[in-house]
Amino acid sequence: MRIAMICLAAHAPRSFAQELEPRAFSPNPTGINYLVVGYSRSTGSVLFDPSLPLTDVEANLNAAVLGVGHTFGVFGHSASATLVTPYVWGDISGRVGETSGAITRSGVADASLQFSVNLIGGPALSASEFSRRAPETTVGASLVVDTPVGQYDPEKLINIGTHRWAFKPEIGISQPIGRWYLECYAGIWLFADNDQYYHGARQSQAPISSLQLHASYTFKPRLWLALDVTGYRGGQTTVNGTDMANLQANSRVGVTLSLPLHRSQSVKLAYSDGATTRVGASFRTLSIAWQYSWSD
Repeated sequence: MRIAMICLAAHAPRSFAQELEPRAFSPNPTGINYLVVGYSRSTGSVLFDPSLPLTDVEANLNAAVLGVGHTFGVFGHSASATLVTPYVWGDISGRVGETSGAITRSGVADASLQFSVNLIGGPALSASEFSRRAPETTVGASLVVDTPVGQYDPEKLINIGTHRWAFKPEIGISQPIGRWYLECYAGIWLFADNDQYYHGARQSQAPISSLQLHASYTFKPRLWLALDVTGYRGGQTTVNGTDMANLQANSRVGVTLSLPLHRSQSVKLAYSDGATTRVGASFRTLSIAWQYSWSD
């Protein structure tokens, strides 16, 4: 029974590699500050290896996000740094054999730091220079660092935080074609061990590789619609050396709409759903984010 419940907890707190973020590497003028306030709701099931006695696992999760960032130049290339802090609340229910259970959690989740830089194309330009630039092919790189600052209690099986560091290096290429914008990103999540897992156990997780594809159409500046696809594989976990049989090999599809509200404000709406799910979270996610930007 305990091993089965640990498998449940391994999936429930967070779902890595499910990101669908179009125009993540599109260039921006330097010297811009931005504030992002967002909300998302994810509902759906968590699937397990058929050999495990875990069934009817459902989750309803909400997240409020506050992010701040700044754009600048690095050796003549445009770059940005962003700090994101989420607050998560929701409930998870399921069956282990003939036993049913449900839990509710709320609290601050792990904060993320992200640094991005354009390596090819995307030179560092002021706002006036940027407005006159011609679209070009760009290649960018980023590093996301998840910090273990979220709410965590090793006496609880399911937590908001993960009590470990996680890192995601990623590289992306963007190609404008008229009003279309085509993108491809490849990244990999790398996880440190959690040495204070449930009742003092040690949890390890294998890397998760991911690939994102986006095709967006620009109706006018800052008003665009994107179709999004991602696939990811890996993430097997072990607890005190015991394999949890939870290799993920899943995919998601989605759509994103960006709407300008004002010269300095915009709203982004996004919806995504699991296309194929072998093991792991198969969530329907709806999100909205408001962004306010200003120059130095």
